[in-house]
Amino acid sequence: MNLHLRILVVEDSEDDMLLMLRELRRSGYSVDYERVETAAQMQAALDRQSWDIVIADYTLPAFSAPDALKLLQSQQRNLPFIIVSGTIGEETAVAAMKAGAHDYITKGNLARLMPAVERELREAKERQKRHNAEQALRESEERFRQLAENIAESVFWMSDPKARQQLYVSPAYERIWGRSCESLYANFMEWLEAIHPEDRQRIQTNFFEQALAGHYDEEYRIIRPDGSIRWIRDRGFPIQNDSGASYRVVGIAEDITTRKLTEAALRHAQRLESLGTLASGIAHDFNNILTPILATAQLLSLKLPLDEQDRHLLQLIEDSAKRGADLVKQILVFARGVEGKRVPLQLRHILSEVMHVARQTFPKTIEIYTDFPTANLWTVAADATQLHQVFMNLCVNARDAMPNGGTLGLAAENKLVDEACTRMNPEASPGSYVAIAISDTGTGIPSELLERIFDPFFTTKEVGKGTGLGLSTALGIVKNHGGFVKVYSEVGRGSQFKVYLPAIEDAETQPAAELALLTGNNELILIVEDELSIQQVTQTSLEEYNYRTLIAKDGIEAIALYAARKYEIDLVLMDVMMPLMDGLTATRTLQKLNPKIKAIVTSGLASNSLMAEITEIGVKAFLPKPYTTKELLDAIHKVLQLDR
Repeated sequence: MNLHLRILVVEDSEDDMLLMLRELRRSGYSVDYERVETAAQMQAALDRQSWDIVIADYTLPAFSAPDALKLLQSQQRNLPFIIVSGTIGEETAVAAMKAGAHDYITKGNLARLMPAVERELREAKERQKRHNAEQALRESEERFRQLAENIAESVFWMSDPKARQQLYVSPAYERIWGRSCESLYANFMEWLEAIHPEDRQRIQTNFFEQALAGHYDEEYRIIRPDGSIRWIRDRGFPIQNDSGASYRVVGIAEDITTRKLTEAALRHAQRLESLGTLASGIAHDFNNILTPILATAQLLSLKLPLDEQDRHLLQLIEDSAKRGADLVKQILVFARGVEGKRVPLQLRHILSEVMHVARQTFPKTIEIYTDFPTANLWTVAADATQLHQVFMNLCVNARDAMPNGGTLGLAAENKLVDEACTRMNPEASPGSYVAIAISDTGTGIPSELLERIFDPFFTTKEVGKGTGLGLSTALGIVKNHGGFVKVYSEVGRGSQFKVYLPAIEDAETQPAAELALLTGNNELILIVEDELSIQQVTQTSLEEYNYRTLIAKDGIEAIALYAARKYEIDLVLMDVMMPLMDGLTATRTLQKLNPKIKAIVTSGLASNSLMAEITEIGVKAFLPKPYTTKELLDAIHKVLQLDR
């Protein structure tokens, strides 16, 4: 036997120490030791090297066993600690053991020292094994936590299907399901309740019947609280106990929405390709039918003596045949996705065609109206097929937003975008534009989704009813033409998509005289607007043209300002959609304070219902956003001149 011990001895008597060491050596141990008498000496010894065991006298002149034990515990050193002392009371010994000492031996009974040392060394070794195992478990749990909590596209989970208890779910659940982890722990069925009704019963049955058997691998749809739909692939793997019985399930739920939408988009592209092939065949046959009609009409006009009425009828046949041929070309180009050249276009022709298709194909519960000039609309340089795709896509989205019917509007106008307007619309550049507005009275778009509607593959429609590519494609086409798109929406009232396309240089423009800007006469204008950027640019524009201004960020603040200074304020410029109190409610309240108040209502959504409300409350002017400085000054000048 050649056993080695490193012993730290807390003892003021060297003789007593040597007796203890002799007892240990008699049992076959070789011993390295150091004797200390104070806390400082003990700390220095602990810092110098590692020790196997500490043996301490209970009382020393400047130190004690309890103090030595506290020193060890404060540094979390897991060393066996044995007290070897003269006669002390039983209560003192018990207190020392409760404080953490592992054994107590009297100096008169050193025969117990060796068995006590060996026992404590064995137990210390077992404690170290447990500590190492616990540390390894903690490190393993930490690695799993880092893995589970940093994979954003998948949810790691563990559950007990029999007890219907959720044991673990990774934070990605909150991002993908849109619900909190705490709510799932409180209600195990929450993840099932979020599943689309068409998938829920199948998943519920398969999970509870197959998960513990190791046969759970399913795809399903979930409906998030915001109404958006996501596709999930969910797989479960059973955990077995020592007897081989499955009692828990661990799994991974992966968000496969992008993959599903990509597959749907691919199928859609394949259908378009098939449609292109079909359209080619139809175009060929239809052109064969139109060719003799057109040729005959032309020949008859040359060969036969015809009166004016007959010539008119033949011309009608010829024009109709040509029109039919042009329509075939358009269908063929659109169906096959062939891009045409950018040429000067008069947009009213494309818009008329879009409205014609809409009237023929949309439900009769949707009323369609147009508002664009038959002349003097500026021209643009564009690809007709691409613009047709943009406007048709926006009209289809408007239709889908009105499942129970409503009003679809299409309007066009010439717009001059100045520097003030570009500050409100960073993607715009100053210049002449043709603005096309497509509006609906449908469900509207929640504000939290507005920033995402142009993202590729983002859709709130079910798979098969939307690819999530329509709006992103439309925005890409408009930007590629040098234009921009503005969206205005209100849940429950409808949406408006306004497309701005730059007019070409030789487009008809307003004479310079018409662009003269009207200045004020030091009138005080109350600007009520919650968007800081619009506040600033409107205030700057008005003050530049000799108006004074006051700012209110909502309807309540506007009422307070007007009540305090109603005899000074000449006009109120009131936004409609604001927090706390909307603009129309605020305007009604201001009219009670002053029935003769002069006000201009401004909004990004010029819906029929809004215009009706504005008329009802007696407001004389409406200024649609985005507005130019000229439009703003003209509107203010016009309203200020009323009743003068």
